[in-house]
Amino acid sequence: TRMQRQQSTAMTIAQWLEQHPEIGKVYYPGLPGHPYHKKAAEQMKAFSGIVAFELKKGLEAGKKVMNNVQLCALAVSLGDCETLIQHPASMTHSTYSSEDLKKAGISEGLVRLSVGLEHPDDIVADLGQAFKLL
Repeated sequence: TRMQRQQSTAMTIAQWLEQHPEIGKVYYPGLPGHPYHKKAAEQMKAFSGIVAFELKKGLEAGKKVMNNVQLCALAVSLGDCETLIQHPASMTHSTYSSEDLKKAGISEGLVRLSVGLEHPDDIVADLGQAFKLL
């Protein structure tokens, strides 16, 4: 089904992101290192199609990734059949000061990815080519 495929792909991407040198942190409850992994595993059959990650280089890196992904579609709302990507610090929360972002728990390098139905290798390739420009 759609959700099974999105969750499987999200796990593949989250695992890839964990190993990428440009990434400081990955937020995905399917990863054993996530603080709520055990609780999520008890409550869910599978994990979501939403992955968030922090780029080590912050705000400008987030903008650069947004401007260079080719498969992932820029979006301010998440949840579709196509992979959507957003950088809150330069999109939905662009009017926030650095201090306000911190208060809201949003790092300047935070990126949110809503995984769609594309092949995981295609999404990884898209993110990878964008990360090379950082």
